[in-house]
Amino acid sequence: MAFEIHPWKVIERGFAPETIRLSESLTATGNGYMGMRGNFEEDFSGDAHIGTYIGGVWFPDKTRVGWWKNGYPLYFGKSINAVRLMGVHLAIDGEPIDLAKCAVADYYRELDMQTGVTLRTFAVKLAKGTVKVRVERFVSLVQKELLAVSFAVTPDFAAHIEMRPYLDARVHNLDSNYQETFWDMLAEEETEDAIALLTKTKENPFGTPRFAVAAAMSCWADELDLTSRVREEGYVEWRYAGDVPPGITARVEKFALCFTSRDHAESVLLTMALKAASHAREIGYGEHYESHAAAWRARWAACDVTIQGDDRAQQGIRFNLFQLLSTYSGEDARLNIGPKGFTGEKYGGATYWDTEAFCLPVYLAVAGQDVARQLLTYRHMQLDGAYHNASVMGLKGALYPMVTFTGVECHNEWEITFEEIHRNGAIAYAIFHYTAYTGDESYRLNEGLDVLCGIARFYTDRVHFSKRADRYMLHGVTGPNEYENNVNNNWYTNRIAAWSIQYFCDTCEAAGAARVAQLAVTAEELARMRDVVARMYYPEDTALGIYLQQDTFLDKDIYPAAELPADQRPINQRWSWDRILRSCFIKQADVLQGLYSLGHLYDLDTKRRNFDFYEPITVHESSLSPCVHAILAAELNYREKAVEMYRRTARLDLDNINNDTEDGLHITSMPGSWLAIAQGFAGMRTVDGLRLSPFLPAGWQGYSFQFDYRGRLIRLDVAIGKATVRLVRGGAVPMTFCGEAIVLTGEAEHAID
Repeated sequence: MAFEIHPWKVIERGFAPETIRLSESLTATGNGYMGMRGNFEEDFSGDAHIGTYIGGVWFPDKTRVGWWKNGYPLYFGKSINAVRLMGVHLAIDGEPIDLAKCAVADYYRELDMQTGVTLRTFAVKLAKGTVKVRVERFVSLVQKELLAVSFAVTPDFAAHIEMRPYLDARVHNLDSNYQETFWDMLAEEETEDAIALLTKTKENPFGTPRFAVAAAMSCWADELDLTSRVREEGYVEWRYAGDVPPGITARVEKFALCFTSRDHAESVLLTMALKAASHAREIGYGEHYESHAAAWRARWAACDVTIQGDDRAQQGIRFNLFQLLSTYSGEDARLNIGPKGFTGEKYGGATYWDTEAFCLPVYLAVAGQDVARQLLTYRHMQLDGAYHNASVMGLKGALYPMVTFTGVECHNEWEITFEEIHRNGAIAYAIFHYTAYTGDESYRLNEGLDVLCGIARFYTDRVHFSKRADRYMLHGVTGPNEYENNVNNNWYTNRIAAWSIQYFCDTCEAAGAARVAQLAVTAEELARMRDVVARMYYPEDTALGIYLQQDTFLDKDIYPAAELPADQRPINQRWSWDRILRSCFIKQADVLQGLYSLGHLYDLDTKRRNFDFYEPITVHESSLSPCVHAILAAELNYREKAVEMYRRTARLDLDNINNDTEDGLHITSMPGSWLAIAQGFAGMRTVDGLRLSPFLPAGWQGYSFQFDYRGRLIRLDVAIGKATVRLVRGGAVPMTFCGEAIVLTGEAEHAID
């Protein structure tokens, strides 16, 4: 198997059963409502990870830890595998076609990112001759509940062909305990034109919501006749069969639709699904295809990034944007962006701090203010859960969860759940970034102030005062570098906590006394908060001129990651956890995360000293790491390092760099490739108005992208020796371009080195 470099496609040539899971991840598709891995429609008894997922549908798996302590989450929330929608059993002359057992030739698969359509073609060699198969499918961008499949079979001999499209709710998660299942089978129904089943997540002892899901299908066939229908508990199928002459193509077009009780009453789900399936068949595959492809082309017209002279870089950025936009659309404020999206089950599939720290800035630019605001609304809707999380720790205020579906913490590792409290700061930072980028104060002063208040109260209660040092401190924390746990005074955590408190105090002043009174915030409480900000402790080493990742970091045996033998990388797959925790090696940006997020507060010399110290000992085994390093390296004019880190973030999954893409894609790190280009190579800054200071990476002939900024659409084109910025839509905008203050009304050009 080999994946080709193509600017618009992921192309796989040759059949390699041993790497099917990787292929399934790389050809996953979705539409923000639901999605699925690149599983085969026909049977495959080899090693595969079957997965179809529906946004917001999850289950509370019991936390199976023997060391449960007071305050631990009661359950681990997980995205669960839902009804298998794509399946089609295929048999030729009574022989089931299973690619793990058949002789396969001329295998080809592509994911066309421009249209959001996957295509597979292959030939199966049988005793009488060869059968060619062509399968195409898409998850509709126009009708969110629809999956459309075209399954065509052409024998070179007279063959009896049987195709059995089906829906199967008898599924389980790859990561479930003892083949645990999550679904009760409620009903199977059919009409003249469609067949459907209804399932519901099982009862659970935790009081979390149950979800009913109805799936229906209707089909059209050419050269085959419908011979029978099957209805079993949790399973339905139609059987098509016929004698097909040599060279003639038999085809089944399948329209599968999925509706849930998240959006509709459970009592009407089956009826809705059956009617929708019947209607989808009336419209036809071709019309669905054209409208879906047109919707994807329109989406690309607003957000595409073009790169000249480096097809690997071009494919990487488009792949990441495609998967991001397949995962989240902004249409439903109850949904967020899971680390695996619709491509796998690892990490539970829920919401992490990645959304605010990395995803929101990209959605602001490529999808617009309204979509990004939905992500902020999501956190406000879950504020009660954040207060609950703090209360079970015996603390005031609100602690946003590390992992959640409802706002209540559902991660079962104590060093993450209780100690990685820097995630609160990411929520505050998102409000800050949104406000600075849009110039819109309305969220910050209303819903945002509620959120900031809970965060500030939590951090103010979580610190303790050291009389010896005359400083406030945070002990027993885990910073972004999860290769250190339970440390004292992680610099980033202390810094983002103090900054979040200060931002709340500043917002109180802007909101006015009446609004502050609604929150029952007193002058005494604000004075206490300001004292915490003024006397927060920050570990540093003045001789080296760096901030210390934590109090005792320099006591470690420090040497560069470049000295690690190749057979010991990645260390998270080679070393014991104990050895990792004692080492100097950093999983992802930690101190540098703070110098990136709060970069407007620090000068270049400070950034340079810390970058020069920490980057060489960073192993980048978190997918979130490369983009931060790319942006800082670009700002420091370390262009070669910036390009190296861009390549890593852009092609993390395409090249399986961390050797774990078979578990699913790293969706929430995918914004990093856009950020590396926009904030890195293009020098985009938006804290004090818009600034662009681009350079052209070595080996590239040019790049361009456009972005939404305060109701304007702005395009940047960078070529050898020059950069051009153009106002595509909207009114004049003041900005700084290549160090020069301008008012952009049309087009401006500047020479670059």
